[in-house]
Amino acid sequence: MTPYIEDPWAWQESWDRQQEAYLPDREHRFAAMLDTVDAVIDGRAPRVLDLAGGTGTISLRTLDRFPTAQTTLVDLDPALLAIASASLADRATIITADLGTPEWHSALPHREYDAVLTATALHWLPADRIGQLYAEVRDVLRPGGVFVNADHMPDDTLPELTKRLMDRARDRRNARYAAGSMLSWSDWWERAGADPALAPLVARRHAIYPTGHSPEWNPPVSWHLAALTAAGFREVGTLWRGGPDAAVAAVR
Repeated sequence: MTPYIEDPWAWQESWDRQQEAYLPDREHRFAAMLDTVDAVIDGRAPRVLDLAGGTGTISLRTLDRFPTAQTTLVDLDPALLAIASASLADRATIITADLGTPEWHSALPHREYDAVLTATALHWLPADRIGQLYAEVRDVLRPGGVFVNADHMPDDTLPELTKRLMDRARDRRNARYAAGSMLSWSDWWERAGADPALAPLVARRHAIYPTGHSPEWNPPVSWHLAALTAAGFREVGTLWRGGPDAAVAAVR
């Protein structure tokens, strides 16, 4: 049973602010993703899969943009899923599944989706698993459907500039933490762990990820485009870029 969260929107806002410390242009990538959905649905109500959807950030923005969308959110984190469930209520189907195994899609309510969207999440998976997941994502898209992955994806032709951009972003982020204008990742989870409703779920999360998700692995865009091509998509390319981050798109 999902615990009662007194004000899920406060947690949504807190999560957004914490994430924006890492990703100041976060909303820009979401807008690019949803523009892409709009381009492939020909005015129909879209069927969207929010992969590693966490608190429901993408699902909420999808439903704001397309109020009649059928949205499915998949994640494994019990604390984030509780916030998503409280915020989305009956507007989305929420699935608990592990993207680290190919069985994740067996619980999906639909066989085909117009779009599969994910942001700042898949870098927790090892390289070989991401390649496999790309092929599995292709299999749940309808012909002409689109997959968009936005994440840390440096441009491998700009290594020195990318390093400078990342150093600058780190310094600005640390200054905001020092001034108290933003919560860090660890501070956010500490507060969630102190909340009566979320505390047992945060404890379960720690049991699922006893050492964190995994070491972060952030290959360049070229790696992702090659992996998507190998997975069988007929069109692949870079949809959006913001400094060391990018969104790649692939069309079935």
